[in-house]
Amino acid sequence: MPIDLSDYEAGEPVKHYKKALKKLQERLSHIHYAHIVHKRRAIIAFEGWDAAGKGGIIQRLTAEWDPRYFEVWPISAPTPEELAHHYLWRFWRRLPAQHNIAIFDRSWYGRVLVERVEGFAKEAEWQRAYDEINDFEAQQVATGTTLVKVFVHVTQDTQDQRLRDRLAHPWKRWKTGLEDYRNRAKRPEYLEAMAEMLARTDTKHAPWIVVDGNDKKAARIAALTAIADRLEAHVPMDPPELDPAVAKAAKKALG
Repeated sequence: MPIDLSDYEAGEPVKHYKKALKKLQERLSHIHYAHIVHKRRAIIAFEGWDAAGKGGIIQRLTAEWDPRYFEVWPISAPTPEELAHHYLWRFWRRLPAQHNIAIFDRSWYGRVLVERVEGFAKEAEWQRAYDEINDFEAQQVATGTTLVKVFVHVTQDTQDQRLRDRLAHPWKRWKTGLEDYRNRAKRPEYLEAMAEMLARTDTKHAPWIVVDGNDKKAARIAALTAIADRLEAHVPMDPPELDPAVAKAAKKALG
């Protein structure tokens, strides 16, 4: 069945948020340790509307993770050096090493979203990008990387309220800029681009997870649960055995 974003607009609240979040973060910490111990790689890519809550989800996702073994990559406009290469070049450079997880706050899908809508890419370039992206993702999966793609959806009313909140709160104003309103003015064009993106890149090896972001707390629980399920399915969840040499040294030192 094709993905319809209008199916993700209920904004239903979640019960027992703090308890559910604590349980999920403990589970995610074990999953992260499993990636370290078993030398597995993972990529988590976030897409969605401005003010959809991606940053809040990432913050809760990584709260109990060892910072030495994950990296968050905030993706913005490409630099002159990056523009001199194929658009996927800057993402190849940020792929995770063994026992690491790379989190992309926006991703290679910019080619078929903002670059398409704003005219930064020619039609031939963004049309070609669907196959390029699918091939790129298939390569990551074929070499043992777990790929998780999350799209956070909000309605126009929800986005507008959050933009108002950012303007009103002195310490949130840095999170908004002219691009938010430029993008907002082209919502129909973005919806069209998003629909085509979801239809053409929701593949067997790299399916999309769509999250209803209209209630922030419910969105966090839904996203973290889906991410945990995907990561856990691709890494052994057996804790490591205690090294006999370490046990012997510990017994001597600690009694």
